[in-house]
Amino acid sequence: MDVQVACNISSLNCDEEGSGPLALIIIPSLLALGTLIVVTVIIWSFLTKKPAVQRTLVVPQHSNGPIALQTGHSLTPGHDALSLWEMPTHCNLEEVEFVKNGFYGPTCKGQLKREGVATSVVVKTLKGNSNSQEANVFVELALFHTAICKHDNVVRMLYCQTRRFPMYLLFEAITPGNLLHFLWSLRGGASETCDQQQAFSERSVYLVAKQVASGLDYLLSEHRLVHGNVAARSMLIGSGLSVKVSGLAVAFKARQAGTVEKGEWGAKVPLKWKAPERLMRLPMTARSDVWSFGVLLYELITLGEPPFPELDPSEMFPKALANYKLKRPENCGGALHDLMKYCCMWNFKDRPAYSDIIKLLDSYIHLADAKPLHTDQSVDVCEYKRRAGLSP
Repeated sequence: MDVQVACNISSLNCDEEGSGPLALIIIPSLLALGTLIVVTVIIWSFLTKKPAVQRTLVVPQHSNGPIALQTGHSLTPGHDALSLWEMPTHCNLEEVEFVKNGFYGPTCKGQLKREGVATSVVVKTLKGNSNSQEANVFVELALFHTAICKHDNVVRMLYCQTRRFPMYLLFEAITPGNLLHFLWSLRGGASETCDQQQAFSERSVYLVAKQVASGLDYLLSEHRLVHGNVAARSMLIGSGLSVKVSGLAVAFKARQAGTVEKGEWGAKVPLKWKAPERLMRLPMTARSDVWSFGVLLYELITLGEPPFPELDPSEMFPKALANYKLKRPENCGGALHDLMKYCCMWNFKDRPAYSDIIKLLDSYIHLADAKPLHTDQSVDVCEYKRRAGLSP
């Protein structure tokens, strides 16, 4: 259009006598103005359609060692919050040994060397062929643990490595470790060389249960977090009967999905530990965990017996609907059994809050027997899993 206007003006000017010098000024000016407008439009279009800076982690599909993550111009938002938790350069991870395959990758044990001091740690790794989405979820898992590991009765993350491969989380190692396995070690035929094993009594049950309740109360009150898998197998026990709440994978997935029962994670919790409302797939509440805590009390006083031993796992649903109760175990005082029944009330509104449970444990501990618990029956792990309804 500019060119046509310029030509028309040129024609008109050429027909007029004495217009030559004026045409030499006007025509180039109009052409220059038109060119400037076109260039400006092109530049503006380019700027407004410029793609946003890529912020998603891109993880190589195959790696043979530490490989820097390709992150575009900036890291994912989670990395800023994890900067203080990244593995320091002066620390070394040594003597790493494979333990088992976890959901995200191998779980190992090792020694963390800091300034010449070695600390036993548990290493949860992300498998090396993970894609960007899995890497981002692993970063979210690290952030989850940094937020909740600030209580004496919750397992603590020490460091993480999320900026390069291999990606991993470092947790404090607790010895003896798994609470259920510790309870089994107290049974007949097992080693009883440890003083704390020989002294494990009904009073010890109160002490352990109070720590579990304190950890769960912290998760709920400070983080609005429902554990979702409360059981002896999900707790860790250390020296002096110190206990830490662990097994938080279900809680993490529930935080992401908005519900514990979504997908495979709800199915990972055996029926014998599920409250009636969970069996009926109704909305879960914090008091659903309280039901499972009552079952945990049964595990503690029986040294790791599966709950409702007289029932097959397939019978739990109809029995729970009929308000079936945990039977009083041998060596279980009346106060402890009353607390079990209180925690396992059919209506979740009738169950106590954690703060009430802690007060009751404090009030009743003077009634507890200090005689060491003992049973001559050893554990057949396969038979236990069948009776408990655990995956083989």
